[in-house]
Amino acid sequence: MKKRKQPGENISLKTKKSESPAVMEWINSQTNLMDSIRYLIENEVRAHGVRNLQRYVPADRTAVSPAEFAYGEAAAAHVREAARTPDDEIDDDDIKTWM
Repeated sequence: MKKRKQPGENISLKTKKSESPAVMEWINSQTNLMDSIRYLIENEVRAHGVRNLQRYVPADRTAVSPAEFAYGEAAAAHVREAARTPDDEIDDDDIKTWM
């Protein structure tokens, strides 16, 4: 079992050699990286409680939509369904009944 981190202890972070340009741009635009990461953690805990994100996020996020990345496949399907235009479900019979 790995040792639990205690307040005030160091943690180490390492970027991947293949890190996305957007992630690197975000990291490099922070004036206080640890405080920015802390803010993201606080928001995650507030929204979802304490959980192991590795159980919820795909390991390969290169072909994942923003909704799927943030909320999982079920929510992404809901977003895709909500994005459909009304024209997707209206046919000539519908129009005749409205007249």
